[in-house]
Amino acid sequence: MQSIPLKRTQTEVQVNEFIRSVYNWMAIGLALTGFIAFYVSNSEIMLRIIFGNKIVFFGLIIGELALVFTLSARVHKMQASTATSLFVLYAALNGATLSSIFLLYTQSSITSTFFICAATFTVCSLYGMTTKKDLTSLGGFMFMGLIGIIIASLVNMFIQSSGMAMIISYVGVLVFVGLTAYDTQKLKTMARSQPHGLDAGVKRKGAIIGALTLYLDFINLFLMLLRILGNRE
Repeated sequence: MQSIPLKRTQTEVQVNEFIRSVYNWMAIGLALTGFIAFYVSNSEIMLRIIFGNKIVFFGLIIGELALVFTLSARVHKMQASTATSLFVLYAALNGATLSSIFLLYTQSSITSTFFICAATFTVCSLYGMTTKKDLTSLGGFMFMGLIGIIIASLVNMFIQSSGMAMIISYVGVLVFVGLTAYDTQKLKTMARSQPHGLDAGVKRKGAIIGALTLYLDFINLFLMLLRILGNRE
């Protein structure tokens, strides 16, 4: 009679450990991105190298996309240390390209928007963690919204409409709010489905891919909010 409560306790411990590891790695990624972005924004040499040469800038963008696709598609085939290194490298490269926000927006508005984003992200993540409702359909709907945002953003690169850019930002906030809740619930479900005694390396890789997912949700939510709330220099 005592085996069922014991099994539940072991499962909850396993879930909590996994989720804690995901958020720890996500926090490391965000801290590294913030540090690199601030450092680059205060270095004329680095700014000249990255933004003064289109080949370097777009090379970094392509490198970031390649790292995300590599991690997402091949994480199960690589060593845990390799997955960790690629995630850290991605966070660093992203910090270099995101350094431009310190040139476009005031530091006070960046700081205030970050805390607003952190509070919003926390609420959405807690909802995804605690709700009994299945968010699978919400995730599918938000993914379609994400595709729409990407297409609209590409179109707006050519027409340069400030009104369209603002609409994209507002829709983007809604999309990444929904994706944060959905992705958190998905990670919780994944943690519950892991067999006991799973290899530490496999757990690490799962935590890294989970951290990357939430990291992307946070960064994109922050950028959308910054376009709405940020005060330009």
